[in-house]
Amino acid sequence: MTPILLLSIVFGYFLLLLGIAWYTGRGAGEHAFYSGERKSLWWVVAFGMIGTSLSGVTFISVPGAVAKNHWTYLQLVIGFAIGYWIVAGILLPLYYRMKLTSIYGYLRERLGMVSYRTGASWFILSRLMGATLRIYVVLNVIHVFTLEGMGIPFWLTAATVMLMIVLYTFQGGVKTIVWTDTLQTVFMLAALVGTIVFIVNSAGMQGWGNLLSSSGMIGVWNLDWKSDGYFLKQVLSGAFITIVMTGLDQEMMQKNLSVRTVEGAQKNMRVFSIVLLGVNVLFLLLGGLLWLKAGQMGVAAPEKSDQLFPMMALQHFPSWLGLLFIVGLISALFPSADGALTALTASTCIDLIGIRDRGWDEARQRSVRRIVHLCMALVFLGSILWFHHRQDPTIIKTLFDLAAITYGPLLGLFAFGLFTRWNVQGAAVPLVCINAALATYLLRANSTALFGGYQMGFETLIVNGLLTFVGLWLVSKDRGGDFA
Repeated sequence: MTPILLLSIVFGYFLLLLGIAWYTGRGAGEHAFYSGERKSLWWVVAFGMIGTSLSGVTFISVPGAVAKNHWTYLQLVIGFAIGYWIVAGILLPLYYRMKLTSIYGYLRERLGMVSYRTGASWFILSRLMGATLRIYVVLNVIHVFTLEGMGIPFWLTAATVMLMIVLYTFQGGVKTIVWTDTLQTVFMLAALVGTIVFIVNSAGMQGWGNLLSSSGMIGVWNLDWKSDGYFLKQVLSGAFITIVMTGLDQEMMQKNLSVRTVEGAQKNMRVFSIVLLGVNVLFLLLGGLLWLKAGQMGVAAPEKSDQLFPMMALQHFPSWLGLLFIVGLISALFPSADGALTALTASTCIDLIGIRDRGWDEARQRSVRRIVHLCMALVFLGSILWFHHRQDPTIIKTLFDLAAITYGPLLGLFAFGLFTRWNVQGAAVPLVCINAALATYLLRANSTALFGGYQMGFETLIVNGLLTFVGLWLVSKDRGGDFA
């Protein structure tokens, strides 16, 4: 694929998103930026969330990791599905009952202003790191396989894409994101299914099911309890990852809260959990097929497993499939960025600045929100360039490792509010959260030496939340009270 064709696809896709943004943002008031005026259709939100949840990390990293990790990622995905049902049953009714725009308003009502702003700050850090890592994955593939040969520096690629995202999210906010995510999910799934269909019908792939079975790549269960991939740890961790990265995440919840009723939002979440399980199975299937096909064609394994899918699609498959891959890849890029940028803008304005508590008119609120939006885009760009400098070889593991550290304090804060009647000493809350995150990091880094060969995996998130909970208990008032 020529760089000119790639650039044409990217800009054509952007113009389509810009058209959707213009249409959905017409006549929208400032409140619509944050809540979509509570008019979103539940099935549209459910479908669009597929693209947001999967992102470029799943699109690139999950298929590439199959040769080494087989289908053990499915253990984590089963946990994800369980977590979505917990969020639908416990957190969504709470948020709707309190009529929240920012979910961290719960912490304000239950634990006070310091806890409220501490929780929002941890969300901003968590989503900033996670979203920019996802964006980096896709941008790096586009740059390495096409634009680098033209002498275009990576920073220019990143800056141009961020400018595009700012332009089409500037006005419409959540109302726009719900529909653009739906479009992007369509293209991402088309690339996934199209590639699978092509491979299974290609020469030498007759009896592909038997080939996969004999390759050993479809093993799901890890029964080594000392391993960081042990199935019970993975399933439990997957459930908690969903609770914090969806139920306690403003980006994911603002789309669900844009549905008119709690029943519709719950239906969206439960249907989505089942669909997401099936889609992840397809990505694992794709990974096994890609490795089989690469072996048949005598293609040397890439230096990084994340490069397998783009290498095969762009260098060894027909040009039409390479085109479909690029469209799917771009579709994986934009949901990772647009929703996160909108959510971080919303949380900064509502939770940290207190834009609605200052008595400002709508014009001033809009002006401040736009300044925050632009500043957040610049922070995104800086973070993307930092990840590019680091060159992480295993992106999906890095993503969940970061989540375990940065989302743990949020888990502890919400659990403390939900399951106790205690109050906390406000000034100590930020220190408790920081110390819990640092202690968790040190425990994980030294777990093998400390615990007789036991490797801490994604359950680090649970430990982090528990340490935060205990720390809040130690600085709380009326500790003798009962659990709620």
